[in-house]
Amino acid sequence: MIGRMHKVVIDCPDPSALAGFYAEGLGFDVIYADDDWVTIGKGDGTRLGFQRAPDHQPPHWPDPGHPQQMHLDIFVDDIDQAEPRVLDLGATLLESVAGRGFRVFADPAGHPFCLCRQNPNNP
Repeated sequence: MIGRMHKVVIDCPDPSALAGFYAEGLGFDVIYADDDWVTIGKGDGTRLGFQRAPDHQPPHWPDPGHPQQMHLDIFVDDIDQAEPRVLDLGATLLESVAGRGFRVFADPAGHPFCLCRQNPNNP
């Protein structure tokens, strides 16, 4: 091992707004914030960073001409209960296919993320 993962950093036009979206959705706290950077996380060391990118171009999921760049999979106990909560926070539903165990959304800055039912065969 050369190192250990510290955090995932997401480029966006408004770090404070996008960090607020994920902090509320994941139950994270703001650990650090300035005008161009916000870090959120939990006491167990889990971290997400948000970096200002004024020229950020969001992906157009599932358009390979504007690829998704990155996405987060978020385990939830009940997708049907979680969906209206993320929509209230500003997410947009991109795809919902019955029986697949996940739904694809875009966060307020356009990054795709999935609400997933935890599957013991795919931890």
